[in-house]
Amino acid sequence: MSLTLGRHRPLSSTGPATVNYEIDGPRHRLFFGPFPRRIRAFLGDELVLDSVRAMLLHESNLMVVLYLPREDVLATLTRSEHTTHCPFKGDASYWDVEADGQRAPNAAWGYLEPQPEASWLEGYVAFYWDAMDTWFDEDEETGAHPRDPYTRIDVRRTSRPVEVTVRGEVVAQTRKALVLSEGHLPNRFYVPRADVPERLLEVSPTHSYCPYKGTASYLHVAGVRDGAWYYPTPYDGVRLIRDHLAFHGEGLEVRVAGELIETAMPPRS
Repeated sequence: MSLTLGRHRPLSSTGPATVNYEIDGPRHRLFFGPFPRRIRAFLGDELVLDSVRAMLLHESNLMVVLYLPREDVLATLTRSEHTTHCPFKGDASYWDVEADGQRAPNAAWGYLEPQPEASWLEGYVAFYWDAMDTWFDEDEETGAHPRDPYTRIDVRRTSRPVEVTVRGEVVAQTRKALVLSEGHLPNRFYVPRADVPERLLEVSPTHSYCPYKGTASYLHVAGVRDGAWYYPTPYDGVRLIRDHLAFHGEGLEVRVAGELIETAMPPRS
């Protein structure tokens, strides 16, 4: 599960109801904890940052953000005029990042004088993930955002009947689906590709990346643009989903044992 994202998570603004404790503190919660591995980022061919002291900021209702000590930034940082204000952390300063003859404007930020209750942010900077060209978690290239150590993924076989329709027309039926549970997201039911007629599928140029599952490819399904996605080479922890499709799109519905399930959050992050 995620600590902060989704309703009734331990550090979300609402918090879970099924507990025997109360949190004596603000509804908007911050938790600064260590990232357990070496992290590096490059702009072009030049190393921008290299740290084994990175930290993860878990903040109510937001995606986890990676911070590292300013001393672990190797590239040139030039402070810009851009600023933002967070009522929980303070005024953020921004820096342009210069490396390998390139300049990434406002690519890094930090809190020079954070709010007293977030004073531990002083001396740390964060980077917009997509402002860098490549990121490495130890020696494995990664993207999108850092892995949250509190997010877990489980994949299970299910014999419950799964039916996929597009505007009322059945495009897939199976009793050999996989159900994937991932943090705050609704369960995804992955259907064997062999159970979807190939004539209904068209290759899409769209791709996306998930730090937990790998790089996804997309298919148009019976006229629904990018209506299905799959992982040609999923990461080891989710190898079972190879050769399986998950579905989302306008006019597309998935029913499990006759019950309509939520598919409204495609894995684009």
